[in-house]
Amino acid sequence: MRSRIVCALALALCTSGLALSPHAGRAQAAVGAPRPELSAAVRRYVRTEAPVIALRHVRVIDGTGAPARGAQTLIIRDGRIAAIGAEGTVAIPAGAESIDLAGRSVIPGLVMLHEHLYYPTGSGTYANLTESFSRLYLAGGVTSMRTGGNMNGYGEINLARAVARGEKPGPWIDATAPYLTGPGLSLGQLTSITTPAEARRMVDFWADAGATSFKAYMHISREVLGAAIAAAHARGLKVTGHLCSVTYAEAAALGIDDLEHGFFAATDFVQGKQPDQCRQAPQAEQAAALDTSRAEMRALIAELVRRRVAVTSTLTIFETFVPGRPLPPGLDVLEPSLRDEFERRHAATAARTSGYTALYPAARAAEVAFARAGGLLVVGTDPTGGGGVVAGYSNQRALELLVEGGFTPLEAITIGTLNGAKYLGRDHLVGSLAVGKEADLVVVGGDPSARIGDVRNVELVFRHGVAYDPALLIASVRGKVGLF
Repeated sequence: MRSRIVCALALALCTSGLALSPHAGRAQAAVGAPRPELSAAVRRYVRTEAPVIALRHVRVIDGTGAPARGAQTLIIRDGRIAAIGAEGTVAIPAGAESIDLAGRSVIPGLVMLHEHLYYPTGSGTYANLTESFSRLYLAGGVTSMRTGGNMNGYGEINLARAVARGEKPGPWIDATAPYLTGPGLSLGQLTSITTPAEARRMVDFWADAGATSFKAYMHISREVLGAAIAAAHARGLKVTGHLCSVTYAEAAALGIDDLEHGFFAATDFVQGKQPDQCRQAPQAEQAAALDTSRAEMRALIAELVRRRVAVTSTLTIFETFVPGRPLPPGLDVLEPSLRDEFERRHAATAARTSGYTALYPAARAAEVAFARAGGLLVVGTDPTGGGGVVAGYSNQRALELLVEGGFTPLEAITIGTLNGAKYLGRDHLVGSLAVGKEADLVVVGGDPSARIGDVRNVELVFRHGVAYDPALLIASVRGKVGLF
């Protein structure tokens, strides 16, 4: 049983302010891609794509951490936010489609940085779910995402291009190349690289093919990682990592941009670890090592902050390893055999003791300490492992878990929106609600600035000013996720 858990873990780990002037629409717009013409296949999920839309009587939560503002009007024109202001102070343009959103809130579209377009469908096998997962991400309020590793070569690169052209529904996608890893993990969908020359060739090949980011994986060596980082940076691209053989401090010194899975994957304090060798501590030992009262842990956090290395929280996947946690949301959209298999695994987890009972809260507290120290904490979900982490639904759950861990609802929303946009270098376009930015935003019932669980009440998702109906997107894949 323990070997199954370790295997599952290995695979799982696999500013602008709010503008209030009624004349703010005159502000210079940020430069971005033009709004694409949508295909008929996309329009079937669209509620409205009117050129001018007025969202009225809505609560605005702008993503910067500022307090929510009630009774606002937000004007969308040609895919951009044209004005935001108190109701009655913003002129409604002639011919605008007006939507009364009393009792609702609008937040920025979620910007999530450890997503996948594949899912475990068998022993050591991951199916390409670009069609169903891209719809679910959008339905869940995700309007921008970075994939955290690629098992399918060109699939997600082509999807990113199709979404950008308006041919398929989905978020804007930062498409990651296939994993950069060394020998040691027996997955037939991965290849191993052992020399700096191989690393440079792989980076250049996939950058030429259209990949826009890279992810290093558990068994990479320091020499190979350093070569990959240098090659990616020379192309203006970033590298993240789910590491094991290389410690966090070593990767930071090599110039890595981001570290995945919070501090769950850190091997800096593993007793007896040898350079370039993947050795993971028992979970109870790792929990003690991550105690932020320890000088060594505080020093590691300070070093990551000093070197401006981001850290990605992926609490949703680790929650599935902890006995006594609730079933994840969204299981009903899975193909029935996949849903049943996960429910059996969840019941088995609940019936045993696990080192994750101690490790989960310790690693979660380390993420809070990193953010409080000035680090850029971003968030993702990692729908891999033994299943159960479902696109879209898990992104909402990720914000709930941030709040459970010690962040305020407003802080969690910022982590899930503006922080991700900053990491991607797109915060001039998305990540917060401000005049001139793309109209990527989510309408939810209730007030998630007071009750973070209200992020589940998604009623409309605007991507580039087009309003998508989440119910239609979900209905198109319900019971079939795992098949396409």
